[in-house]
Amino acid sequence: MAQSHVGEVDAVQEREQEFIGFATNPATLLVAQYERIAREEMQGLPFYHATMPIVAECVLFEDQWLGCVLTPWMLSVVVLPGPDQCWPVRSSSDRLALQLPCGNMTFMVGELPETGQQLACSLMSPLDPHLGAGEGRALVSSTLKMLLSLPVQQGASGVDLGRRRLFGARRGQPA
Repeated sequence: MAQSHVGEVDAVQEREQEFIGFATNPATLLVAQYERIAREEMQGLPFYHATMPIVAECVLFEDQWLGCVLTPWMLSVVVLPGPDQCWPVRSSSDRLALQLPCGNMTFMVGELPETGQQLACSLMSPLDPHLGAGEGRALVSSTLKMLLSLPVQQGASGVDLGRRRLFGARRGQPA
């Protein structure tokens, strides 16, 4: 009997050290949580942009949920575990570098009460006070597309814009 109990304790401790992924898109859960945070914690702060909606969009990328979240105080990129994924529980504020199609980004481990841990990378905090609600919504979609876009790089046949080449060209040679 004691053996069974020890095995159950080990299984519970192991589950507490793992974070199970979301089977469906977590965007609506993120919006609900940030709406509660806005209402209970953020509204009175001087940088709170009262006319900005809370918007979240997420897509599956390499079996993880990659998303962009807009709130009245920030614009962030988030990563959450996808369907059938199991992440180890990390210390809050740990940093992880991830390589996305757009390039490398550094994320901090954060936690929300209902969805648990997530990786977040702040893009704008506080928000520009002149940013309108429609522009904010468009920014979320555009940011998510940009995250999944391959960086533009010139090939070997492209123009060499290096400073040495620009100022070191000799007469008769193309700059």
